[in-house]
Amino acid sequence: MKHTTIIISIVAVIILLVACKKNESEQPTDAKPVLYDPTPYTLNHLGFPAPPISIDNLLTIQGVQLGRMLFYEKMLSGNNTQSCGSCHQQQFAFTDTAKFSSGIHGLLGKRNSMSAVNMAWNTGGFFWDGRADSLRKQVLMPIRDILEMDGNLDSIVSKLSLSKIYREQFMRAFGSEEINSRKIALALEQFLHSIISNNTKYDQYKRGELTLDSSEERGRLLFFTEYNPSFPELSGADCAHCHSGPNFSNNRYMNNGTKTESEIMDLGRQTVTGDMNDKGKFKVITLRNIALTAPYMSDGNIQTLEEVIDHYNIGLKESTTLDPALRFTKEKGLMLTPQDKADLVAFLKTLTDHTLISDPKYADPNQ
Repeated sequence: MKHTTIIISIVAVIILLVACKKNESEQPTDAKPVLYDPTPYTLNHLGFPAPPISIDNLLTIQGVQLGRMLFYEKMLSGNNTQSCGSCHQQQFAFTDTAKFSSGIHGLLGKRNSMSAVNMAWNTGGFFWDGRADSLRKQVLMPIRDILEMDGNLDSIVSKLSLSKIYREQFMRAFGSEEINSRKIALALEQFLHSIISNNTKYDQYKRGELTLDSSEERGRLLFFTEYNPSFPELSGADCAHCHSGPNFSNNRYMNNGTKTESEIMDLGRQTVTGDMNDKGKFKVITLRNIALTAPYMSDGNIQTLEEVIDHYNIGLKESTTLDPALRFTKEKGLMLTPQDKADLVAFLKTLTDHTLISDPKYADPNQ
């Protein structure tokens, strides 16, 4: 009887061990290791030439996703309260509605926030004064600026490195869990290069998908027709002199007559080049989504599109570096009638890309 009890006990233990082994095998195994994924990201640049993306940072699906995560990541600021997306909001074509954006300490920036759209076609420098010669340099500057996010890159790297989600995403994007400021910059560059505005009413018109109404069409003709003081009936607003090409920008730095010589306190491009001939010159911005990005000009001193048109029509101020083509119009003005101005505004509103401002692939991934 004693031996029988022992045998039964041994059998029971064996059955228990087998059962445990079986249960262990039925438990879900550890997740598959996170691997580098270089799958290219396809840019839909319909209506634009192929963008000049740097060969050392070609867009990948995972790289763009990492950049998107970082764009909306508040850990990039000194006190974890502000992200790039705080001042570059999708609903406003990735800009701000404030004259000057407020940083994490409540301090105001010195210039109006620029729209971060179609950066893949931006040439000749970044910021209003062009002080950054590449997008990967530009993205780190607001992060470190005391007036803006006031972040310390070493601290940011440490904070991100504590996150398993970020370590894994850096692996997918760059083939290593190591996080550093260069990779942060490259990922942000990839995401910004992916933000494309090319589906406005005007784009659809250009593709033959719809027609403009009579006011929009007349505004289009005024926009692209050159100024002709000798024949007022044939004269246009000559907007394309500066706002040309598919992105409605010539990517140059110009003085557009918002200040007299004595009023120019912000030297603009001159602060970068040291050249007095660049005094008061600022980057010519894209007019895409211009109806969403008020207030206007580098100082945010113009509130409406109607006021912008009035400025170019009769409000130009003389200074030594005023653009010569604008100076040519100063004596007589653009000779625009109230109807002309209304039609120009109607055309400018056809440059709003409603797809852009609602596209989930550009939105905060945490919302």
